Amino acid sequence: MKRLGLVPLDLLLVFVPAALAAGHLWPERPVVTFALACVAIIPLAGLMGRATEALARYVGAAWGGFLSAAFGNAAELILAVAALRAGELEVVKASLTGSIIGNLLLVFGAALVAGGWRRDKQKFNVTAAGAGSASLYLAAVALLVPAIQHHGSDPHPETRVPTSVAISVVLLILYGLSLRFSLKTHVHLYTEEAGEARAPDEGLPGHWSRRTSAAVLVGATAAVAVISETLVGSLEGATHALGLSRVFVGVVVVAVVGNAAEHSTAVLMALRDKMDLALQISVESSKQVALFVAPVLVLAGLLIGQPMDLVFTELEVVAVAVSTGAVTLVALDGESNWLEGSMLIAVYLVLGVAFFFA
Repeated sequence: MKRLGLVPLDLLLVFVPAALAAGHLWPERPVVTFALACVAIIPLAGLMGRATEALARYVGAAWGGFLSAAFGNAAELILAVAALRAGELEVVKASLTGSIIGNLLLVFGAALVAGGWRRDKQKFNVTAAGAGSASLYLAAVALLVPAIQHHGSDPHPETRVPTSVAISVVLLILYGLSLRFSLKTHVHLYTEEAGEARAPDEGLPGHWSRRTSAAVLVGATAAVAVISETLVGSLEGATHALGLSRVFVGVVVVAVVGNAAEHSTAVLMALRDKMDLALQISVESSKQVALFVAPVLVLAGLLIGQPMDLVFTELEVVAVAVSTGAVTLVALDGESNWLEGSMLIAVYLVLGVAFFFA
């Protein structure tokens, strides 16, 4: 498998044709189709990530970093656009919330537990962690303001979409500035750990040619788009059959599926005591959802006739605020241990229970 550039995760690719077949042959069984589609997206997202990493080696550090940033949440963005086209606005917004809290609490928490279980403590770069936390905090504020305005004393609900569009523009500008910070002016804070993580023995397809990497990226992207349509098409029937709310499915199921591949990478880096990279994966992924994915979906909604705002439910507002604050507290001293990770996971489980019964 290594000679072909394959990893154990690629064995799950058999679920891609299985999901498509289930959608066509057993439309009366949406739960089966939904489950198969969820599993099928995981290896496809992994392929997209590995192809992006392989391409990054050919284009230099700056453009390589840009590619990694641009495609870091591509699978999740494609899935969200499919749900947006189907009018599943509640699921789309819930998946955004789920990605943010999942990366900050579940992924980073699991990384802290895995890396710190047999170590007294682990260290990471305080400056880089502080910069990421600050950007994430500002993004969280921008996402929470429309919700606070709406659930407070906003007498004009028709202003929700225009307000969200204006905030989306601000977030995209901030995202561009954060890319400049991490890829140009302060690249030294991020390159050392990233360089170590890209060693040949890390399982990345370093021998893939530029053409092969591009072909895999395009093919996996197209496959994710097709499977996303299948997943969204079975969503209504599956949630009804299972008795689950759309918010819970978006926050937990869709969010975890879209980010499963990079979740494993963060834990792997923590096991190898590369906490700078583990923190970067979780925080940067959450930051990208808030600064890039969310505003892009708002603007895309206008183009496809499905206007979407950034007004989240009260519970989603609390979840994002709590997650951002929890990770900021952990990152303050530049050190971590397994107990802190356990606490982050506990917070995620508490929020998951709340969303389940909401």
